[in-house]
Amino acid sequence: MMKTLKLLLFSWISMFSFCAVGQTEVNIKGKVMDLQHRPIPGVIVNNGINFTITDQKGAYHLLTDTAKCRYVRITVPSNCHVPVNELNLIEFYKPIEKQNLSTSYDFILKKREQATGKFTYLVFSDPQPKDDFHFVRFFTETVPDVKKFLSTIKGEVYGFVEGDIVSDALHLYPLYTSAVASWNIPMMHVIGNHDFDKRYAEAGRTLDKTKGYGEQTYEAFFGPTDYSLNIGNIHVICMKDIEYLGDKKYYTQLTAEQLEWLKKDLSYVKTGTTVFLNVHAPIFNIANSKQVLDVLKDYNVHIFSGHTHFHKNEILAENIYEHNVGAVCGFHWQGNASRCGTPNGFMSVEVDGNNVQWHFKSTGHDLDYQFKVYRPGEFDSQPEYVVANVWDWDNSYKVRWYEDGVLKGYMEQFSDIDQDFLDSGRVKVYRTDHLFRVKPSVTAKKIKVEVINRFRETYVKMVNL
Repeated sequence: MMKTLKLLLFSWISMFSFCAVGQTEVNIKGKVMDLQHRPIPGVIVNNGINFTITDQKGAYHLLTDTAKCRYVRITVPSNCHVPVNELNLIEFYKPIEKQNLSTSYDFILKKREQATGKFTYLVFSDPQPKDDFHFVRFFTETVPDVKKFLSTIKGEVYGFVEGDIVSDALHLYPLYTSAVASWNIPMMHVIGNHDFDKRYAEAGRTLDKTKGYGEQTYEAFFGPTDYSLNIGNIHVICMKDIEYLGDKKYYTQLTAEQLEWLKKDLSYVKTGTTVFLNVHAPIFNIANSKQVLDVLKDYNVHIFSGHTHFHKNEILAENIYEHNVGAVCGFHWQGNASRCGTPNGFMSVEVDGNNVQWHFKSTGHDLDYQFKVYRPGEFDSQPEYVVANVWDWDNSYKVRWYEDGVLKGYMEQFSDIDQDFLDSGRVKVYRTDHLFRVKPSVTAKKIKVEVINRFRETYVKMVNL
């Protein structure tokens, strides 16, 4: 009898232990269908850890740890339109219901009538309003400027915001989302360090998430922080590269779990594909940039980032180009320029198949405003020089000058603090290297500055002395 009781007790303990270990793991299911409820096979589905694809019936099953996974999400295929909600925020995810494990997580997509390889991709870095004054500037300067620019574009347009949507003022999310909804384009976001609830660490560092976690408010508006989709020939990835500790403390890096997620996501993408990776902190400056670049090495990659309030292009490898985009807010809405002197604005990326071109669009200016010139006496540290700030410069650019109609050669590149930023009254310690100078002769009457970009487009400014 005693032996039987011990055996039953052992069995009960073993069963309890098994349930305790496995109780948060469930096999969630769902379907992906078109508007006529026909199945869409081959759609990639993931829960932030595990991946699968839909079968011929559009169905999927996905082993999910509900203690770690908060959303199931799909990678929208290129033969479907990107779904949006009433505020034009993309809808690619569904919250996992821990209390109702029988839920079917179904997605409805609108099939394209024909494939598209041509579209415009607008990149917004750091809108970052902190108070009513900041938001008024965003609403009266940025919002109408984007509307005006959109009226000049033909074809599909998508907007991507590279984090710091607000500046710790999460109560401004409703105002922000209603403002950008007026652009009437699908809007996608990544999380920045100022988009976390500063009272909490991020979810990955929080054991009891029922009391709150850093991304919770962001997710309520924009969904999970790591996701992907396909537009035309481009595979688009959006990721969190801020590891948030709480109270405004953070690391700039991808966690080991995120690197695994990125590897799994790209395992479904043909090598050589053009990839757009959207992050907040620039990859060239994060702690584990080498590991990220190693994951990306087999693809043609454009990285779009923000965070620095600089505009800077970095060629990280022959096939990997990073655009650290100048901020919408410049330097926190004081003055009209980022720390490098790039005007407040955003980037317009024109995509045609695998051909990608880009131009920075300055707020209040036409797209052909690609550099500015200071006359002698206007740049404090260079009183005898004509100075050009060529914000979208990379090493393929040519910056030449003419004196009274005669080509004199290339302008000298140098590093200094931009005068417009200096005049804004902010901390005077930020230098940029996309400055060029030339000292005219004492008899010169007219200087022409000619900038030729990597797309062989020529921009010219004249300076009368």
